[in-house]
Amino acid sequence: MTLAAYLPVLIQILLAVAFAIIILGASYVFGQRALHNKFKDSAYECGIPSPSQAHPKFAIKFYVIAMLFILFDIEVVFIIPWVMVYREFLAASIPILLPMLFFFLLLLAGFVYEMKKNALKWES
Repeated sequence: MTLAAYLPVLIQILLAVAFAIIILGASYVFGQRALHNKFKDSAYECGIPSPSQAHPKFAIKFYVIAMLFILFDIEVVFIIPWVMVYREFLAASIPILLPMLFFFLLLLAGFVYEMKKNALKWES
C-alpha cells in the first residue's frame, strides 16, 4: 500500500484542523467582549441574593447508590441478549450455562460484600 492511499485522510485531517482554527479565530474577532463588574458576575435568582455557594454539597451516599444501581443495571445488558441467543439450549447444555452461572455468582459476591459493608443502608 502506498502513501497516496492515505492522501484523502490527510486532506480531511488538514481541513478539519483549518476549519477549527478559522471558527475559533472568527469567534475571537467577532465575539462580544464581556464587561466584568460586581453586578454582572453575581448570580440573580428572583431578585434575592444567593445565600451560599453555587453548587450545593451532596452526601456521598447519593453517588454510592447511583454507582451500585448502574453496576447492577448493566448486568441486564449482558443477561437479556445471552438468554435470547441461547434460549433453546439453556435446559440441555451445561457448557452454555456455566459462564452465566459464574457471572451470577460474581454479582452475588459483590452484593453480599455491599451488604456486609452496609453500603445500601441509607442512615449510615
